[in-house]
Amino acid sequence: MKIKTASDYKLLSNSVVTIGTFDGVHVGHKKIIKRLVKIAKKENLQAIVLTFFPHPRMVVQKDTDIKMLNTIDEKNKLMEAEGIDHLVVKKFTKQFSRLSAQDYVSEVLVDTLHVKHIIIGYDHHFGRNRTANINDLKAFGGIYDFKVTEISAQEIDEVTVSSTKIRKALLNGDVQTANTFLGYNFMLTGKVVKGKGLGKQLSYPTANIKIKEAYKLIPKNGVYVVKANIKGTTVFGMMNIGTNPTVEGKEQSIEVHFFNFNQDIYGKTLEIEILVRLRDEQKFDSLEDLKNQLSKDLIHSKHYLKQNDA
Repeated sequence: MKIKTASDYKLLSNSVVTIGTFDGVHVGHKKIIKRLVKIAKKENLQAIVLTFFPHPRMVVQKDTDIKMLNTIDEKNKLMEAEGIDHLVVKKFTKQFSRLSAQDYVSEVLVDTLHVKHIIIGYDHHFGRNRTANINDLKAFGGIYDFKVTEISAQEIDEVTVSSTKIRKALLNGDVQTANTFLGYNFMLTGKVVKGKGLGKQLSYPTANIKIKEAYKLIPKNGVYVVKANIKGTTVFGMMNIGTNPTVEGKEQSIEVHFFNFNQDIYGKTLEIEILVRLRDEQKFDSLEDLKNQLSKDLIHSKHYLKQNDA
């Protein structure tokens, strides 16, 4: 369960905690999470992941351009699937960043999360100006009665490298590489809103997906094969990310044409899983040329799905 409000914290009891962004909840992250869950069961503790939002860089460095692989809700869903009891989302503010290391440990880890065991990276730094390290954390463990398990340099490097490769792959449109490192299909979650009706005009009606989280990473513009679960049914489709240059579009949009589907889904929130990229977005000389290309995209999409037993 995602914990964000003061009343939610009452659900917490003695815990084993790991701390980090865990963006992507990818294959490397899952090794750490599996260890967390295993310790939780063995020591009869709650398994808790503590993360911060907004991302500290957004607050301390005013890095508003930073893009994340998951929204908070996506991350929560992925964490629950791995057996986490609670994803604790601590609001990161300038005031919080000035908290001393001991106050952070006593107020957040001990008094709020009731920590009895921490699993943390060898290079973890915390407290004001990030001056405290894992040795300080072990010393605090002696004072406040909690254990510290260290995550090795090799594991931390694996996590960092994977995250970097996933971001680069998605920005290059290489969804299959990204999905391999993630261990699941990269997703875009958003609400279906009214569009300009171009798809319907071309006999390829689309669901326009509006993603409210500006920090969510959007893959490279182009046409993709996708799937979604709509009212308990798996539906496949093809998605365009781009500006619709054929009709002189300016703003980026995300539009999905679902195959053999005609239900009213306006206002619904959909989770779109991206399977593969077909091609770049193109500017065509006419709407008829665009329609012809969409027909080819449909054939290629269905061929891909058949080849992959989807």
